[in-house]
Amino acid sequence: MVEARDPSERTHALIVAAGVGARAGLDLPKQFALINGKPVVRHSVERFLSHPAIDDVWIVVGQGQQEQLDEALAPISGYSVVIGGATRQQSVYNGLKAIRAGGGAKNILVHDAARPFIPDRVIDDLLGRLMSEPSAIPILPSVDTMVQLADEQLDRTVDRNSLWRVQTPQAFDFAKLMAAHDRFAADQNASDDAQIFKAAGHVVTVVDGDECLKKYTLPADFNGDRRQDMRQTRTGMGYDVHRLASGEDLWLGGVKIDHDKGLVGHSDADVLLHALCDALLGAVAAGDIGDHFPPSDPQWRGADSTRFVKHAASLIAQKGGIIHNVDMTVICEAPKIKPHRETIRRNVAEILSIGIDRVSIKATTTERLGFTGREEGIAAQAIATISLEEN
Repeated sequence: MVEARDPSERTHALIVAAGVGARAGLDLPKQFALINGKPVVRHSVERFLSHPAIDDVWIVVGQGQQEQLDEALAPISGYSVVIGGATRQQSVYNGLKAIRAGGGAKNILVHDAARPFIPDRVIDDLLGRLMSEPSAIPILPSVDTMVQLADEQLDRTVDRNSLWRVQTPQAFDFAKLMAAHDRFAADQNASDDAQIFKAAGHVVTVVDGDECLKKYTLPADFNGDRRQDMRQTRTGMGYDVHRLASGEDLWLGGVKIDHDKGLVGHSDADVLLHALCDALLGAVAAGDIGDHFPPSDPQWRGADSTRFVKHAASLIAQKGGIIHNVDMTVICEAPKIKPHRETIRRNVAEILSIGIDRVSIKATTTERLGFTGREEGIAAQAIATISLEEN
C-alpha cells in the first residue's frame, strides 16, 4: 500500500460553483446547465480528478445546491463539498478554511466552474511556476481595440498592449493565500484571488492562458453558437483483431464474458477497447495503440485495456477536445453480443465520461467466412467523433 502524503504536501483544487448565474438567463444556476452533454461543473471536476498532480478536489456550492450538485456529478466520487457565502470571496474563503481544518495543503488551484474546459497544459504550467514562485495566473492578450466610455459614449481609446484577460484556475502557495484571505476586509469584495493575493503584498506571476478557458456567462454562451464557431470536427477510425484460444478470459469493452474461449494478446486482448483506443488516437493524429503501449514492453503484459482508452481520452482533453460519440462493431460468430451490449455501452460511457446515448455498439458475423467465421478470432471496428478548438 502506498502511504498517503502529509496533508501539508498535497495539491488541492478548489472549484467555485456557488453562484446563481443571473446573467445567463437560465432557469437554473449556470453551473448545472448542460454543455456538450454534461453539466458545466462536471467538466471541471472530471478534469481535476483525472490530473495526476491534483491530490484533492473541493467544490463550493450555494446554500441549497447540494442536491443539484449530487445529480450533476453522479456517479463520480472522491471530492469534498463546502457551502459558500454571499460573495465569491466569501465562498473561496469558506473553501480555504475547510481545507485548513483538514490539515492544510502545499498548493491550491482556485477555479471558476463557469470555465468548464481546462487544458492539462495550463494546469501543468501553473504548477510548474509554483515550484519557484508563490503564485501564477493564466492570462491572454486583448486583441480587440479597447475603449473607455463616459455616459455611454466613447471617451478615449485605451492601449490594448497594457491590458490582459485574466482566467482561472489560479495557483497559489496555500499558506500565503489562506493568510491573505484571513486579512481581507469582510466588507470588501474581489472578482478573483489574484487581487487578494497582491493586496497582501505578494507577487503574482503569469503563464499563457487558453481560449478553451473562456467563461460561460451570457445567454449566447449556452446556445452552442460561440463554442461551435470556434471548433473543428474530427473523426478517428480503429480496427483490431485477436485470436481466440481455450483457457483464456474473454474481455470485450471492459466486460468479462463467459465463453469457452478467450482472446490472446499481450494485454487483456480486449479487441473492442483496442479498436476504440485507436479511433480516439486517430482523431487527434496521435499515432496508434502500439506507439503508446508497445507489446514489447513487459509492463503492459495482462494490462487492463481500460487504461489505454483513458489515456487516449486524456490526450483529447489536453487539447481542449470533446468526445461527441463513439460507434463500434464487433465481428464474430460467437459469443452473442446482444445480451451484453447494454452492459458494455454503460462501461464504455463511464470510461469516457460521456452519456450512454453517445455510445453505440453493434455486432455482425461474416456468414461463416474467414477467420471470424471459423471462430478463430474476433475483430472490432470503431469510429470516434470529437471536436477541437480551431488553431
